[in-house]
Amino acid sequence: MKELMPGMVDAYHHFTAACFADGVLDKKQKQLIALGISLFANNEVCTVYHVGEALSEGATPQEIMEATAVAAAVGSGHAMSQGVTRVQQALGSLTAGTQ
Repeated sequence: MKELMPGMVDAYHHFTAACFADGVLDKKQKQLIALGISLFANNEVCTVYHVGEALSEGATPQEIMEATAVAAAVGSGHAMSQGVTRVQQALGSLTAGTQ
């Protein structure tokens, strides 16, 4: 891709470097956030990458596993919230008058 669109690839790398730079959140915290998002998105490449980056920024295996647990909680919460909203709405509209 860099050969065909070097400006876009360079801009992407510049953007992500700025996003992952130390700020109010430090680099380790940002990598743990990225790990959680990678897990939620079911992105294997990014998951492995962000585990490695989190380790390189000083995250412990326990911190990485806690971030993983938070991602699991958000993922299951997402499914639960859809169950109590969209699924119940669909059931209501699709079964109206059949009860």
